[in-house]
Amino acid sequence: MKPKVYKEIIDLGDGREVSIETGKLAKQAHGSVVVQMGKAMLLCTVVSNYKKSPVDFLPLTVDYREKFAAAGRYPGGFFKREARPSDGEVLTMRLVDRVLRPLFPKDYHSEVQVMIQLMSHDENVMPDALAGLAASAAIQLSDFPFECPISEARVARVNGEFVINPSRSQLNEADMDMMIGASADSVMMVEGEMDECSEEEMADAIKFAHESIKVQIAAQIRLAEAVGKKEVREYEGASEDEELAKKVHDATYDKCYSIAKKASAKAERSLAFSEVKEEVLSLFSEEELENQKDLIGKYFNKSQKEAIRELTLSEGVRLDGRKTTDIRPIWCEVDYLPSTHGSSIFTRGETQALATVTLGTSRDANKIDMPSYEGEESFYLHYNFPPFCTGEARPLRGTSRREVGHGNLAQRGLKGMIPDDCPYTVRVVSEVLESNGSSSMATVCSGTMALMDAGVKLKRPVSGIAMGLISDGDRYAVLSDILGDEDHLGDMDFKVTGTSEGITACQMDIKIKGLSYEILVKALKQARDGRLHILEKLTDTIATPNGDVKAHAPKMVTRTIPNEFIGAMIGPGGKNIQELQKTTGCTLVINEDPVTEEGIVEILGTDQEGIDKVIASIESMLFKPEVGSVYEVKVIKILDFGAVVEYQEAPGNEVLLHISELDWKKTEKVTDVLNMGDVLDVKYFGVDPRTRKDKVSRKALIEKPEGYVERPPRPPRSNDRGRDNRGRDNRNRR
Repeated sequence: MKPKVYKEIIDLGDGREVSIETGKLAKQAHGSVVVQMGKAMLLCTVVSNYKKSPVDFLPLTVDYREKFAAAGRYPGGFFKREARPSDGEVLTMRLVDRVLRPLFPKDYHSEVQVMIQLMSHDENVMPDALAGLAASAAIQLSDFPFECPISEARVARVNGEFVINPSRSQLNEADMDMMIGASADSVMMVEGEMDECSEEEMADAIKFAHESIKVQIAAQIRLAEAVGKKEVREYEGASEDEELAKKVHDATYDKCYSIAKKASAKAERSLAFSEVKEEVLSLFSEEELENQKDLIGKYFNKSQKEAIRELTLSEGVRLDGRKTTDIRPIWCEVDYLPSTHGSSIFTRGETQALATVTLGTSRDANKIDMPSYEGEESFYLHYNFPPFCTGEARPLRGTSRREVGHGNLAQRGLKGMIPDDCPYTVRVVSEVLESNGSSSMATVCSGTMALMDAGVKLKRPVSGIAMGLISDGDRYAVLSDILGDEDHLGDMDFKVTGTSEGITACQMDIKIKGLSYEILVKALKQARDGRLHILEKLTDTIATPNGDVKAHAPKMVTRTIPNEFIGAMIGPGGKNIQELQKTTGCTLVINEDPVTEEGIVEILGTDQEGIDKVIASIESMLFKPEVGSVYEVKVIKILDFGAVVEYQEAPGNEVLLHISELDWKKTEKVTDVLNMGDVLDVKYFGVDPRTRKDKVSRKALIEKPEGYVERPPRPPRSNDRGRDNRGRDNRNRR
């Protein structure tokens, strides 16, 4: 029997529509929807176990995958099936996870799996902007305990106008690209990049996206009502004990407040809090601890959090003694690593990042091969967060989603300042060596200095800062340059990167409802003051990019050649280019420019002499003598009827100097006038119509002897067998 299908349409307001459909696919999942825009279709399924997980947190997994079949393509590589998720897929997973996770009850610990799959691709639709909508719509059809529907939307500014969920071609023309996640009444997540926009412009973009999100949420509610909203499942929540909570609070609050007020380093502070926890545990018997130790720990953490927040709200004092607007002490250094193309150290408080820069050719670009997008990046940044940076020992399990996300944020913050005419592929790697708050923003700062140290001509240096917010509804405090603990206990964590002219990237996670735009803009402006302070520290260390790359770093030179010369330069089987690379020590890459229909030759080498040899070889290959011009040549071969000479300004280009062009008087033997190795001047006359070969003359540059009588020119030779010089048969012509 054909299933009953329910469908809701969302009008984006410009002739485009998004549909949400359920009832046809994946009916054994606890909730499933198909979201469609154009030909793009996403299938989202959600499932949650009914049994409580033994872990003391929500084991939520958000998985987003793009199927190559959706775009009519095969997966690349040896194994012809989809493998580990790409960075682009991981970034989409993070965008959805960050909005969903806070809306589950804190005591809901059953495993939840959200799976989103791109089943059909449309080149005019960017599917990541629909993933949050699909996830929330599927959850609304389930029986999960979930606070309220949400959605996500991409907003771009194209030619001064905001556009919701733009196409990739529109996005290429945009000066602002942001993804917003929100419920009907609160913005919860913001992430994006901008072309040095102002704080007010950023707030306007968020407002615009939020209005569209409200329409998407209304459609989810209509769909759930049409299907029939399920009763929320009963689940085993965390046990509570008000009497125990009061006992722990009374025993620890004042002590935690005193520790928080006493400015101290992370290790000292952690030890002091641990001692208070041990003291409160000592108040209970072994039997009580066996049954309630986890609950005591939970109430202690709550008491500690309340004390720290109250200290900041009532006295404006933070854990390390700073005021709300203070930035931790900063020290910087560049050119620390002698063998890298560029390096720097950025240390702010107890956070430290060591950045390196490597310069390469277009062959070193980061290839992106996804069903929804194929391309490459000539600037990219990798971020590494080893366990020792937080004083931990844990196994390494490959690159984490967090490392991918933080690296992408830093990359987006910096990439707009890489000049369009930068000839290099540029890779930045950030090694986080210490972490106590905002290692991604330390990465931006160290990356800026390393790029300038490498001689990359940044348009403007970029700095970054992490901000926090603590609010109890009536009072609030915006915190500049937050610590790791402040990130955990605060109500908003937002990271902002920018230049002296404006914001280049941002990432926000907002944990409180109904945050006013006035507070948001105030926080962004306080972040600007902090960014400019940090920027001053960076430019004190290195004010401008170095004038040139380092002596051991490769120099990049590009030359253009007509397409018809590409084959000659490469040679049969690559013989010519390989030999040139071998003899000069340079790396050569040839690409065809589809716009100009010319070949672009990239020459990368550390030795200037080798680069000059490659350039000379290219110029020699492209050399075309001009009629009437005089050139210096060298005799490289003596023949009976002339001499083969080589143009001195274009080695490898040879021409025959006929014996009749050596002198005005008759020359019996070439050696009467020339010898091997002689250097002389000749005049170029173009192609001789009689011989169809280039003609040069020595005698044309010599004064005619007095009384010299020039012989009349010979008529063009007729070809053998009765053919004239045009190849026509004359035997039967009259």
